[in-house]
Amino acid sequence: MLLPFFEWLESSAMGTALAQSIWSFAVIEAVHLVGLCLLGGALLVVDMRLLGTGLRKSPISELGTQAHPWLVGATILMLATGVLLWISEPIKLYYNDSFWWKVRALPFALIFTYTIRRRVVRVATEANTRTRLVGIVSLALWFTVAAAGRWIGFS
Repeated sequence: MLLPFFEWLESSAMGTALAQSIWSFAVIEAVHLVGLCLLGGALLVVDMRLLGTGLRKSPISELGTQAHPWLVGATILMLATGVLLWISEPIKLYYNDSFWWKVRALPFALIFTYTIRRRVVRVATEANTRTRLVGIVSLALWFTVAAAGRWIGFS
């Protein structure tokens, strides 16, 4: 059902330009990986605190406030470069199961991060059962997104 759209995307001016460029994929991928590092850092510092480990002297809400701009910036960077990577090889991705795992997991991770996790982080000072559960779910969702994304290159 989506194959005609993926075919159109590949034959679009942007798809053709990205596919024919010698350096575009490598540069976009490198920037995507920088975004992954920023996103991972912003998530991990808070999620580990939600679990009750790491930076125990800092209140969770304070860490969340400090990490939030990095999280938002990294999310924007990752989404922008991810779309460009998708446009550069849509037909290959259409037939890649790892791509579809990532595409399914990403909305859940984004919605959870910017709704439930954000609300819990705003009010939490110390780790408890609720914060630990939120930290585990956050890490599981983002690990799924990252692992599926990484596996795209191997399948």
